[in-house]
Amino acid sequence: MHIEVLVEDSSGEKLLKCLLPQLLGPFGEPHTWRLHSYKGIGRIPKNLGTTADPTKRILLDQLPKLLRGYGKTPGIDAVVVVLDTDRRDCKAFLKELKGLARACIPVPTTLFRLAIEEMEAWYLGDRPALLEAYPRAKAVVLNGYVQDSTCDTWETLADAVYAGGSAAIKKKGWPLPGQVKHEWAERIGPRMVLDRNVSPSFCKFRDGLRSLAA
Repeated sequence: MHIEVLVEDSSGEKLLKCLLPQLLGPFGEPHTWRLHSYKGIGRIPKNLGTTADPTKRILLDQLPKLLRGYGKTPGIDAVVVVLDTDRRDCKAFLKELKGLARACIPVPTTLFRLAIEEMEAWYLGDRPALLEAYPRAKAVVLNGYVQDSTCDTWETLADAVYAGGSAAIKKKGWPLPGQVKHEWAERIGPRMVLDRNVSPSFCKFRDGLRSLAA
């Protein structure tokens, strides 16, 4: 099986590079995949026939065109789209995404998986991996986190592991937030153990990929 995997930013791509071989096995034995990162999530176009500017690489803006293209391309068995919910209602957002896929003709086998509220929830769901990567992480912050809650998730992780917390990152501004998120993917991602993660949204991602490849 060949799977195209779409993710909204490059730090998410870096994390998935660590996780996909654990989920699907070594590349080419038997499954293959290709990762595509974008420069933000955007929004689903009201008119699914609208042609968004491809040079801006905004995922949801491009998604109708992408799915139709994949549906016409031989050798692509499935598409996996990984998104943050941010402040969206999870069920309503997923329903909207599935409606988009049904409207794309021809439609490939498509699996949507949502990180609630942000992909940083998946790092927080594997505390042993997080503490191995950041032994001095602040326990008071980690203990106060409610898994997969809408609580400014990346800021919570930053408050636990970054000197000065999220306030220091925001004060310095771009590109530091992106650099820090890449560091988390590089340091925590390789240490994650799939079956001990307590994030419900991570478990749905994990189990969905396994079912797809079964």
